[in-house]
Amino acid sequence: MLKYRTYGNKPYNVVVVHGGPGAPGSLGYVARELSKSHSVLEPFQSAGSISGQIDELHNYINENCPGKTKLIGHSWGAWLAYMYAAQHPEKVEKLILVAAGSFDERYNFNLTNLRLSRLNEENRKEALEIINWMNHTAEDNPDKLKRFSELMELADFYDCEDNNEDSAEFQYDIFTSVWKEADRMRRFGELVQFGKRIKCPVIAIHGNYDTHPAQGVEEPLSKLLKKNFRFIGLEQCGHYPWKEKHAKEKFFEILETELSPARVTPKRPALTLWSFFF
Repeated sequence: MLKYRTYGNKPYNVVVVHGGPGAPGSLGYVARELSKSHSVLEPFQSAGSISGQIDELHNYINENCPGKTKLIGHSWGAWLAYMYAAQHPEKVEKLILVAAGSFDERYNFNLTNLRLSRLNEENRKEALEIINWMNHTAEDNPDKLKRFSELMELADFYDCEDNNEDSAEFQYDIFTSVWKEADRMRRFGELVQFGKRIKCPVIAIHGNYDTHPAQGVEEPLSKLLKKNFRFIGLEQCGHYPWKEKHAKEKFFEILETELSPARVTPKRPALTLWSFFF
């Protein structure tokens, strides 16, 4: 498997971190769009533990990004980028969390039932059959797990617009091992506490139709990060903003704004009437 893909020339100043865990290449479309005005690194995580994925990500960033980067993480990748920014603040200039899962388990009001309610009768029946199978067997069946993932993804869209996504095969072994660890960290409050060590601005972008509740991102992070945190909601948008017909354009506008160099305000003469009014 590829370690990463690059777009543009070194030094790469934008890094996109895919979801899953175990969905390498899922941000390829986003990377290509951003590469029209930025040099982008798209790393693929293959380690089977959280610490392993953080170290892996750090190695790829060190290899390709000599200075600070602007880090964009989607879904699980938002959590991974969050933890990375806490452990390596010297490498992250800005952190953008796209469709992150709740940082506090209390905000998850049975996501499976919500997703099932959004499926048509045929798909709901199929999903329930797979859930029953998962609850009563330890058998490893990648095809069933893949189909279940596809059904849940259907429920995460508001109005999907196809684009040329080029994800590699979903890696269920990585998903299983990493997700168990991440879920435990969230349950015991360890995940959100990484924010105490983050030094850069943090922006969360979240669709109002995302089955992952926006409050589970906005409320814990605004309390912990305070003025270092901003939340941006997207209307008519599910879990994959770049695939949403009504939100895609706005999503990329937001990213471009956040990735652009900060405007420098000219210094004004001190102690003048002008300075008091402007």
